Amino acid sequence: MIKKSRKKNLLLIIDMQHDFAANGGSLYVPGAEEDVLRVAKVIVKHDKAIDHIIFTQDTHHVLDISHPGFWRNEKGESPEPFTEIKSMQVAKGEWIPIEDTGYVLNYLENLEAKGEFPHVVWPEHCLIGSVGHALVPPLVEKAADWARKGRRYEVVQKGINPMTEHFGALRANVPIDDAPETQLNMALVDQLHQFENIIIAGEAKSHCIANTLKQILELEKYSFNLTVLDDCMSPVPGFEKIADPIYQKARDAGVQFIKSKDLILT
Repeated sequence: MIKKSRKKNLLLIIDMQHDFAANGGSLYVPGAEEDVLRVAKVIVKHDKAIDHIIFTQDTHHVLDISHPGFWRNEKGESPEPFTEIKSMQVAKGEWIPIEDTGYVLNYLENLEAKGEFPHVVWPEHCLIGSVGHALVPPLVEKAADWARKGRRYEVVQKGINPMTEHFGALRANVPIDDAPETQLNMALVDQLHQFENIIIAGEAKSHCIANTLKQILELEKYSFNLTVLDDCMSPVPGFEKIADPIYQKARDAGVQFIKSKDLILT
């Protein structure tokens, strides 16, 4: 059997969409616009060395478990954005989901038991088909220029299931048994293993980048080198420290954290 040779360099760009990375976006991450420009420079500078580009695209319904409209209190009021909801509050009836209370309670209990991030209600963001859902133009333009030389970039959507949060690129925070779109994305995992080097950038440092790293490190095995461009990501305000344990574990596992100007690809 002829063994396929591995490709070298994959640029994995996480959730660089209008709602996160353009001023005025509903969940704008301060610093993201500058992050975008640095990633765009990486694509131009390393045009010949980058073998493939994958964008992830956060994708949500209006009535999503992490959006205000999914929840009511006893007065019929929805929570303010950035409200944290715990399983105990649902059990006591302090916060009531619009559907399937039994499932939602079990979901929150699993989230807490597995040590995933707390459940936070976000502003409506990355709604399917909206401007906020779109990838930001500077990156699409540079990726299109890169692709015109005989290559194709790829977009992987995540978060489409409204009954579970989906920060990381590989799986939902709590996968649902009968919902393949929430489970470990083996097609993406297999694709990662086709490359020697994976370079990660995107938004937000505190959530989707961190959980993507966490999920990669949870894989039974991986044989690629991981590099994070630490000047190409920024945290959600108020959550600057939430992912510190993940980043420390990543460093301990040999993940490289460098400035984009110091990236060397061959």
